[in-house]
Amino acid sequence: MFIQLNDRVFINLSKITRTKIDHVEDGIRVRFYEGKDQVAKSHRFEDVKAAQKWLKKILKGA
Repeated sequence: MFIQLNDRVFINLSKITRTKIDHVEDGIRVRFYEGKDQVAKSHRFEDVKAAQKWLKKILKGA
């Protein structure tokens, strides 16, 4: 099943093996992995709670 991350990126949710909420130098991002390879990342969030809320919303719509 494909989900839309933003206006340009769709990912195949059935191939995603893990997600990670990660602190990077410009903020917080959700990263999507197939095995050990990162295949997509989200936009920047101000805090972890906002990233979790966004991820739950995306996954609920799938």
